[in-house]
Amino acid sequence: MENQSFIANIEQSIINHWDRPCLSDYKKGPITYAEVGRRIARLHILYEHCGIKQGDHIALCGRNCAAWAIAYFSVLSYGAVAVPLLHEFKPQNVEHLVNHSDCKLLIVGDVVWEGIDAYNMPEVNAVLQMQDFSLVYCKNEHYRHAYNNLDTLFEEKYPQGFSAKDVHYRREDPESLALINYTSGTTSMSKGVMIPYRAIMGNLNFASRVITNLDEHSNSICMLPMAHMYSMSFELLYEFMCGTHVHFLTRLPSPKVVAQAFEEVKPDIIISVPLIIEKIYKSKLKPILDKRLTKTLLRTPFIDKMLLKRIQTELHTAFGEKFYEVIIGGAAMNQEVEAFLKKIGFRYTIGYGMTECAPIICYADWKETKLFSCGKAVEEMEVKIDSPDPQHVPGEILVRGSNVMLGYYKNEQATKECIIDGWLHTGDLGIMDKEGYLFIKGRKKNMILSSNGQNIYPEEIEDKLNSMEYVNEALVLEKDDKIMALVNLDQDKLDRDHITREQYEDILEQIRKDTNKELPAYEQITKLFIQPEEFEKTPKRSIKRYMYTHKMF
Repeated sequence: MENQSFIANIEQSIINHWDRPCLSDYKKGPITYAEVGRRIARLHILYEHCGIKQGDHIALCGRNCAAWAIAYFSVLSYGAVAVPLLHEFKPQNVEHLVNHSDCKLLIVGDVVWEGIDAYNMPEVNAVLQMQDFSLVYCKNEHYRHAYNNLDTLFEEKYPQGFSAKDVHYRREDPESLALINYTSGTTSMSKGVMIPYRAIMGNLNFASRVITNLDEHSNSICMLPMAHMYSMSFELLYEFMCGTHVHFLTRLPSPKVVAQAFEEVKPDIIISVPLIIEKIYKSKLKPILDKRLTKTLLRTPFIDKMLLKRIQTELHTAFGEKFYEVIIGGAAMNQEVEAFLKKIGFRYTIGYGMTECAPIICYADWKETKLFSCGKAVEEMEVKIDSPDPQHVPGEILVRGSNVMLGYYKNEQATKECIIDGWLHTGDLGIMDKEGYLFIKGRKKNMILSSNGQNIYPEEIEDKLNSMEYVNEALVLEKDDKIMALVNLDQDKLDRDHITREQYEDILEQIRKDTNKELPAYEQITKLFIQPEEFEKTPKRSIKRYMYTHKMF
């Protein structure tokens, strides 16, 4: 992007795309860039008259919606620090993080607001409900007075009406704190990642080089939680800078809802996590591929290519046809699913990033990506493997560059343990080929050292289990030097196949035997156990492993 000021890019996009549609909640009419600018101006007046200063912290917590985006842009363009909180957090966790981050104002979704108690957040002076920015809690009369007189204050400031020439925001220091983003916590409790403006611009500059098909005539769908850096950077911020019309799904992205949204919106870019793609594969494609006739046709020369081409066309149509590529990130992709997508020539790529890098670290265009790789280091970043033989022996992935965080908020010890000699220690293990493509093996904390000295990566075993019939998801754990696994079964498929509960143990044993056929001796699974409920997930839809590490079998 030509302008290296993030705030200037917000300003210019509003001015340049004034009458164009900007934000829509799914199934609702659009809000124009002009209206976004006007609502930001109203919030700025409210902040000013409430005594909010530059550098003060404002929390946002609610489901994806147009109002969420407007609140976010208003906070940063005012000079305050945004603290986006995942709406899936439990009420007591929201209260704790609002307190931990020293927020003076909370902008909250109506559903989240029902579960929290403002009196448990003593530093919060007021709470605005996100849907209409109504004042739902106030202990400071300045806030109440400003809110009650907001229309008058707005008219006094803009007596001729609000226009594009009134859009002018301050400029930021690239090293200054833009937001505190709390990690979703797969292996531990949340930490507040301090993201500077330079990291946000590093991600936007990356996007401007690789996503070149977006403009003011484009459409996109925001499916993932915007409080997560992956969604925020690549489903909202970059699209906003391009003048794109962003449609917020505002509901859980089930295969049915996603398919309907793709058909109606026809997005020009699709940002996804593996679970969404895997669910579409399992619900739409796997039943067809498992049919005896399909298997026979796929073994027939010439016909197999025609059939795969037909499947590719159908899948592209299901995703709205217009997209350049589907960018997948946030977690590991199931290898069976990825291999099939590669085989049919589906336009997908898998990237690698983390909240601490806001988030991008590695990427490759779909035409250049390698099977089971997550791309190469982007221009803004350096990547190396802490291993004596990085091409063959997995080691911790270390990164440095302009995308790296300032540190963890109020946690110097965790910062020192994570950033050593300028290198961010990701906690992920991987190898890198001679061309610089990164292949992730798993998390350092999850790795199991077997009694004979072999390194076992639970994620690789889980990938095999997840491809087995009747398995929804699996989690591999170690107990008494033995490999065990918790398995959540596909209840719908069990019922369709008339499998009774008395047969479940036989099913588990068959799954164990079939999986072990694909594993070396030192990774053999000793026992499977049923996980009756769906695993607790982070908003990226990764299993919260720490909740099951000490589970008794």
